Amino acid sequence: MTRIHLLLAGLSILCCTLLQAQDNVTGYVFHDANNDGIRDRNEQGLAGIAVSNGREVVKTDRNGRYELPIGHDDIIFVIKPSGYRVPLNTHNQPQFYYIHKPMGSPSNLEYPGVKPTGALPKSVDFALVPQREDSTFKMLVLGDPQVLDQRELGFFEKGIVSEIAGTDDAAMGITLGDIVQNDLGMHQDYILLMGKVGIPWYNVIGNHDLNMDAPVDSLHDETFEANFGPATYSFNYGQAHFIVMDNNLYPDPRGRKGLWAGYSEKQLAFVENDLKHVGKDQLIVLVNHIQMNIVNENSFRKPDRQRLFELFRGYSNVLALSAHTHQHQQFFYGKEDGWPNETPLHEFNVGATCGNWYSGIINEHGVADATMSDGTPRGYVYLNISGNRYTANFKVAGKPADYQIGLFHRKVLGTIWWEGRGRIYANFFMGHKGSNVEYRIDDEEWKPMRYILQPDPAYVAELYRWDTADTLFPGRRPTEPADCSHLWWAPLPNDRGLGLHRIQVRATDDYGQVFVQESTYEIRAAEE
Repeated sequence: MTRIHLLLAGLSILCCTLLQAQDNVTGYVFHDANNDGIRDRNEQGLAGIAVSNGREVVKTDRNGRYELPIGHDDIIFVIKPSGYRVPLNTHNQPQFYYIHKPMGSPSNLEYPGVKPTGALPKSVDFALVPQREDSTFKMLVLGDPQVLDQRELGFFEKGIVSEIAGTDDAAMGITLGDIVQNDLGMHQDYILLMGKVGIPWYNVIGNHDLNMDAPVDSLHDETFEANFGPATYSFNYGQAHFIVMDNNLYPDPRGRKGLWAGYSEKQLAFVENDLKHVGKDQLIVLVNHIQMNIVNENSFRKPDRQRLFELFRGYSNVLALSAHTHQHQQFFYGKEDGWPNETPLHEFNVGATCGNWYSGIINEHGVADATMSDGTPRGYVYLNISGNRYTANFKVAGKPADYQIGLFHRKVLGTIWWEGRGRIYANFFMGHKGSNVEYRIDDEEWKPMRYILQPDPAYVAELYRWDTADTLFPGRRPTEPADCSHLWWAPLPNDRGLGLHRIQVRATDDYGQVFVQESTYEIRAAEE
């Protein structure tokens, strides 16, 4: 063996020895008194703060010190406690994590991941700064921006971001995944844009945010990690606890093309360990990209959902958030679905901020109409939390806050009964089958409307506008309609006398909020 070969062999053995010996990470969580992100000698460690490696969760000792096992593809993160804030970068992204990938992400991925981080520091420390956190607060929730290119980024900016930028009534915000449409290079454009909102902003990984050339599931989030940090993590604010999860299994573990929804064993172990430090009466907000509703075997890996549900046994206040469907829906899971608690689990499947993938007529503001296939306009959500209770408000982009019901009906009816029959349809965006929706004509008594599961006629009419046009509209034709899970109808009478008549529809959401939408129609004498 040559001297060079001996030297290389020795270096190889030394490197392997160092890597194998470095199997634990230690550090401190500290009060960053001067707000510089660096632990100084006089800055006190904070006891009882949870820190995780994505599986185990430990709490700091009385000196603020923690110790955790670590591999060579791990992210260490502090679980933000209530009453403290973590540092933010210049784009308002919370900096609560340290990535440990000594060799970096695989270099053959189409979109770059994490650069080599080198040797593990002697101490991985996390800075916290005290802040006032009321138990009552608001949070902005966005579903699927899913920008394909700079044009769609412009739609997102003009249609959504400009409306929420500079908000002073939300403590933070979160995007529920599908930040982009497969071009992960646009993550940085999104980050720059969301920094304008001016509040801490968290992110969820969606199925269009994945490294699609990843050979194994553990590598599908390399670019996301480089841009946003861990894809599964948790944090606290006020009296609420948030658990954010990556529920994309990619490549599909069944060997099929595409992906499957579910969780890894490591993720479920993290949730189990995380919940050991969460009070049974606390509000827990579970955040996914893909909804947990199982329609068929391809919807979600059922054993994963069942194990997750079991972990929440005894937790009486849980809300789930998801997006993905480009529809606005409410799901409820009871014991027949494997949910172990008496109170059903409510999953709010939030509609997309891109609506119907930025399709539809381009409006006067230069933004695609993009009404979703269930007839819900594009918009965003305010999640309102008070202690361990919550309410939610859907805000239609560009409309007043009280616009919550879309109405569709004939504008003119004749007096002959067989020619004059009509219906009024009410799309109550925040509704579900159990919601109370009523109507009245003029000042008559309120009557219940009838729930129906079918496409929204207003959406179908818009499609006909595209399909019967003899010219090309700017923009892109919307997709085919989907059954709307929040649609009601009632007969529209033609025997109330000639002239204009007022229609009122009144809907009550799950939180007791009442909304009224009005319209008019005309009854004319039938021509002979």
